[in-house]
Amino acid sequence: MNSLYIKNLNKSFGKNIVLNDISIQCHTGEILGIFGKNGTGKSTLLKCIFGTLKANSAEILINKTRISPKKVITDGSIGYLPQDSFLPKEKTVRNIIPLLFPDGDDQDRIFYSEGIYKIETRKVGKLSLGELRYLEVLILAHLNHQFLMLDEPFSMIQPMYKDLIKNLLLSLKDKKGIIVTDHYYRDVLEVTDRNILIKEGKTHEIHNIQDLKDKGYLRS
Repeated sequence: MNSLYIKNLNKSFGKNIVLNDISIQCHTGEILGIFGKNGTGKSTLLKCIFGTLKANSAEILINKTRISPKKVITDGSIGYLPQDSFLPKEKTVRNIIPLLFPDGDDQDRIFYSEGIYKIETRKVGKLSLGELRYLEVLILAHLNHQFLMLDEPFSMIQPMYKDLIKNLLLSLKDKKGIIVTDHYYRDVLEVTDRNILIKEGKTHEIHNIQDLKDKGYLRS
């Protein structure tokens, strides 16, 4: 089992403290959900872990080995799906896959995944949001990351693609540790094994929808 530990992560913007001594952990074999209202620091947390945003302080350990946030991207242990697409809009799906997966067997695993045959001849910029998010998650799923962090994989996409992404995540968790954050809380709760809420810079354990109501994330 591989383990990802984030300890003592702090982030502020000027005098505004967004994340205050945050510590979380994720292991292969589980999906961790992170909830929080807008502006509470969910995306900020993922960016700080991945190294695209500098934390005031943070300790990241993978299998008990400390890794600098600056080296997370080059280390290749953590894959990250940001809210904004990372794929070139003018290339077709068929052209992008060989660029990312030089090996023919790896390419076949993508091309023969459910639903890809419907979109492989289209340009990325012409895909629906659901098609795009599914493609992005599928690509990350087949790279060699031990851990995946997904920022809003379910937001504003068609139910069909939500289901494809959920099934994909559940099929991955035996091999990878996965962190998911999204406002579509029911979709998140369907796939997660553990959940936390970020509120006022701190984390709180969440076990069910009632906990989200009790902590003020949802209306009672």
